[in-house]
Amino acid sequence: MRTVGRALQRWGGRMLVVGDKKGPLTYPVAQSELLTIEGQLALPWRLPSRLPVNHYARKNAGYLLAISRGARCIYETDDDNAPNGSWKPRKQEIKAIGVARQGWCNVYSHFSTQRVWPRGFPLEELSDSSRSTPGSSLRTRTVWSPIQQGLADGNPDVDAVWRLVEPAEIRFRVKPALALGRGAWCPFNSQSTWWWPDAYALMYLPSYCTFRMTDIWRSFIAQRCVWEIGGSVSFHAAEVVQDRNIHNLLKDFKDEVPGYLNNGRIREILSGVRLQRGTKATSENLLRCYEALVEHEIFPKAELALVKAWLQDLKGITERTSRTL
Repeated sequence: MRTVGRALQRWGGRMLVVGDKKGPLTYPVAQSELLTIEGQLALPWRLPSRLPVNHYARKNAGYLLAISRGARCIYETDDDNAPNGSWKPRKQEIKAIGVARQGWCNVYSHFSTQRVWPRGFPLEELSDSSRSTPGSSLRTRTVWSPIQQGLADGNPDVDAVWRLVEPAEIRFRVKPALALGRGAWCPFNSQSTWWWPDAYALMYLPSYCTFRMTDIWRSFIAQRCVWEIGGSVSFHAAEVVQDRNIHNLLKDFKDEVPGYLNNGRIREILSGVRLQRGTKATSENLLRCYEALVEHEIFPKAELALVKAWLQDLKGITERTSRTL
């Protein structure tokens, strides 16, 4: 994270580190601010006190704080990622190859000739996905992409199945970005991800699922909602190198089982949800997606209370910001 701090110092950014019950208690890194769990509970919002402890979803408290401070964009990453030499702040409008196909799209196959797929990609779709490479036309166009996923070299974000059978390092090729059009699906993670204000509501990480699924299931919901504001989720060449923290791969596999069994089903459910067009409908659309997933027993009803608290907190932040302008 010291490398992240130096990069932010160069570009005038700030790093917000979200702690948990087990720590850390201090974070002596340049350009950083530690938000301890005590600090989270002192925030003037509903959600932080309702989030589970020792859970990745505590990052939601950090999102709220960054949004309340008027962040013009939010870059999220984890403590085992270091920016490479090409890392720099990105813009919402980018040059990218548009992917218009319907269904699942393995974006990793665009950036690598190895048989590799992102965490959350349905295993039952791997054979079909290997028959064609997205973006083979190499025709780029300007797209508006308020959510952008950067890949990670070294030990990228793949699932436990891949790591158990292919324990190798990956170096992705530098190629044009891909932008997924309406109906094209690919999971994205929270390892190196850019968000802009029109998509801030979609940052919400669910609590009532496993650690390995929270950002993946968020990504499916975010993709479904971002189409309604005329935007795309895009994927670009690696901008970080991951030196992965020690993991128990069998435990990771166990935590990913709900995804192996349900990722395809989640896409079908979300595809059938009727949403409204326009940026003003994003919060309502997010809620509708969660209501549908609760109805189909992907999440328990308790998740809805947290989603509603998140949206109420965002609404309060937006109203307070509007009054000060």
